[in-house]
Amino acid sequence: MLNTPHIHDENSVALDAETQEKYEHLQAILREMGSVLIAYSGGVDSALLLKVAHDVLGDRAMGAIASSPAYASEETEEAIAVARQLQLPLITLETHELEDERYVKNDVNRCYFCKTELFTNLEPLAKEHHLEHIAYGVNKDDDGDFRPGQRAAREFKVRGPLKEVGMGKKEIRAIARLLGMPVWDKPAMACFSSRIPYGSKVDVASLQMVYKAEKFLHELGFRQLRVRHHDKIARIEVERSEIPRLVEDEMSRKVTDGLRKIGYTYVTMDLLGYRTGSMNEAFFKKKKKQSEA
Repeated sequence: MLNTPHIHDENSVALDAETQEKYEHLQAILREMGSVLIAYSGGVDSALLLKVAHDVLGDRAMGAIASSPAYASEETEEAIAVARQLQLPLITLETHELEDERYVKNDVNRCYFCKTELFTNLEPLAKEHHLEHIAYGVNKDDDGDFRPGQRAAREFKVRGPLKEVGMGKKEIRAIARLLGMPVWDKPAMACFSSRIPYGSKVDVASLQMVYKAEKFLHELGFRQLRVRHHDKIARIEVERSEIPRLVEDEMSRKVTDGLRKIGYTYVTMDLLGYRTGSMNEAFFKKKKKQSEA
């Protein structure tokens, strides 16, 4: 017997007509797919996709979560706990992208090799569990940035139902909130390799420095942030509303001391604040200059 969608009433608001229509379209697409393995990370995008798939397809929808040094172990553990709380079936696996020299080289196509490693591992899992499709949490808002991982998805014929229905982050969060999902307002996350500039090798030591630095800042109460790793220089991005708190005398000293203990020599703040894909800015600037030459 299939699960029926559970609507969480407490403090929730009704969806606007357009979002409701996209939600119903998403359910229809997943129903047509018949069975699916969802690449699940614990973020709101993949969590909502897995939740709706399971609501519609029951045990013909499963999630798969990969652990690797490029992600915080507690993030993975928390994602597994959320799936358990929502009674969503989940497979755990390990990926080994850091054993791929093309990934470690960290050129602009790094995400392509990461997703290739992931989908290579998901294909046999889907077959083992007799699931016809693989899907992941790409959405409409991802179109505005450089996302080589989407090329890997096309090559492996991995579906992106959220994007197919034209759903963006705001709508995803609204639906997740309506369904009572604890991750509905979870800050966006990305692998720690995305904090390292293109052309600088990705290694476990650098990933650990980023992990420790971001954990330290989270413990100080900063919510949405990135620590961009420029060798011995840490470039901190926080929400613009949190910049005054970060530069306040006592806090700035605390942050600087903490990050120096982790291994950074210089601690800087990005004046533009937090934004996704800031490591792509130099790449696009260089590309634009080449096209104008």
